[in-house]
Amino acid sequence: MKFLRLCFTGLILLGIQACQSDPAPTEQLSAEAELGKAMFFDTSLSSPAGQSCASCHSPQHGFADPDQLFPVSQGVHPERFGNRNTPSAAYAAYSPAFHYDEEEGLYVGGQFWDGRAATLEAQAKQPFLNPVEMNNANPEEVVNKVRRADYAEQFESLYGKGALDEVSQAYEYIARAIAAYERSHELNPFTSKFDYYLRGKAQLSEQEMRGLKLFEAENKGNCAACHPTSMGEDGSLPLLTDFTYDNLGSPANLESPFYVMDKRFNPDGSAFRDFGLGVTTGKTEENGKVKVPTLRNIELTAPYNHNGVFTTLRQVVDFYNTRDVDEKWGEPEIEANVNRDELGDLKLTEQEVEDIVAFMKTLTDGYESKDKN
Repeated sequence: MKFLRLCFTGLILLGIQACQSDPAPTEQLSAEAELGKAMFFDTSLSSPAGQSCASCHSPQHGFADPDQLFPVSQGVHPERFGNRNTPSAAYAAYSPAFHYDEEEGLYVGGQFWDGRAATLEAQAKQPFLNPVEMNNANPEEVVNKVRRADYAEQFESLYGKGALDEVSQAYEYIARAIAAYERSHELNPFTSKFDYYLRGKAQLSEQEMRGLKLFEAENKGNCAACHPTSMGEDGSLPLLTDFTYDNLGSPANLESPFYVMDKRFNPDGSAFRDFGLGVTTGKTEENGKVKVPTLRNIELTAPYNHNGVFTTLRQVVDFYNTRDVDEKWGEPEIEANVNRDELGDLKLTEQEVEDIVAFMKTLTDGYESKDKN
């Protein structure tokens, strides 16, 4: 299993190279990525108007939900909420297509917490039509809005005259352009302090270095088992995820507004439990497992875990450390398939927990604009 969890560090996927040099400040987006960016930030593409992709994937918040008042994400209709905390769109482009690895016996890759979309393009289509997100009735409604947008001419210039005429093909182009933007340097800059440290261009503080060692130590945090930190043999920078799925034993978040949603959207009411990958695969042995997220920009993306049950990084690490020995955490949301081998009783001291948190804060992009002394 450890081989699988390290092997993606050096992947080159979907036209994005994991090995990054210092990004050029004047690096330009491709024409397709520019179009995708226009749609990503376009608040007219929801029904009613008012919500864009960026509403739940804000650049200032690591391309995750900027609204930390709620543990799960709010739709364009303010009384509607999804059942999950929005995952970051940053670095999502590096996730391989959803598949089952026969050699390792694990599901890998895909998009969303449950892997239900195999690719970025498949993911981009879904929020437009989700009634608790952007709430369009069908693809035609989305395409009609693009036809009226000020970038419609740009769309046809790129994909050909008449590219918006046929709804099915136009919707494919919309997803393709958004995915192109998500593959761009704007969402994948590799500019954290840790990146500069790995390039030999920054030094970690004593506490950050202690945290890194604890993060990697198999007899301590062992975080790197799922969030690899090593550079690839080709010089590729780590993605801080292995793209696999795990049931961490997180408790249900009964403070989530999803539990009191209209029965049209949550027929189970307060009895709802999120079976994650088990629903996608139809296999009970995958129940409760959710995708291992990248820890890049984790400092900016609170709340944490798929249901937003944790509000701080300190709380997350404390949970990993004491889940099995402190009753305050309660029962797992899904009892089956909980990972009891790699977390739950790590025996970390309070200082060691703080050190790990300090290290994780070095994973925030934008360090190139800060004082590096």
